[in-house]
Amino acid sequence: MDARERLIVGLDVPTIGEAERLVSALGDDILFYKIGYQLVFAGGLEFARDLAASGKKIFLDMKLLDIDNTVASGVENIAKMGMSMLTLHAYPKAMKAAVEAAAGSGLCLLGVTVLTSMDADDLAEAGYSQDPHSLVLRRAEQARAAGMGGIVCSAEEATAVREIVGPEMAIVTPGIRPDGSEKGDQKRVMTPFDALKAGATHLVVGRPVVKAPDPRDAARAILSEMVSALWPANR
Repeated sequence: MDARERLIVGLDVPTIGEAERLVSALGDDILFYKIGYQLVFAGGLEFARDLAASGKKIFLDMKLLDIDNTVASGVENIAKMGMSMLTLHAYPKAMKAAVEAAAGSGLCLLGVTVLTSMDADDLAEAGYSQDPHSLVLRRAEQARAAGMGGIVCSAEEATAVREIVGPEMAIVTPGIRPDGSEKGDQKRVMTPFDALKAGATHLVVGRPVVKAPDPRDAARAILSEMVSALWPANR
């Protein structure tokens, strides 16, 4: 994969019109987009289908979690939409049901381990006894056992996760912040260069591109940093 296949721009905007303008502004520089709750509930599912039909790759960030039958039914329909990636929370029963439902479809299922906006205090408040690192590794083991295509985790855990899941599974890391960017509500962040060096296969970048004065320039700067990590001889 080249850098353009590894950079996923989060279309974290409130309307389809804004999403269309952003995709137009980014042009051929960006091949992969994430569509999550905000845009889904503004007509984003049809937009996702249209983008996929136009040749773009779509990471549908739904973080599914429900009883087995409901998860399986949802995954079956999503697999028919032409999506490239789909997230669900990394609970063993949900992952197993999703893997069975997606069999043969080419849809890459990603288990969400611990949100990058959460730290040890947040997990304790939610009733977990484990720290983020330990919980991420446990869920990575469960995702591998369930036959998932990859996991979502902070880049801080990517190196340790790679040792668990082996070379084939995708490691998708949100919370990516180029030097000088604001962290916002993210607590476990890393630069694009360092995230790839840590073992990530795909980087999810939202606000540093979406909120930039010139999104295309911002995306190109990130792609350049990624190239320097992937192919140091090109630096």
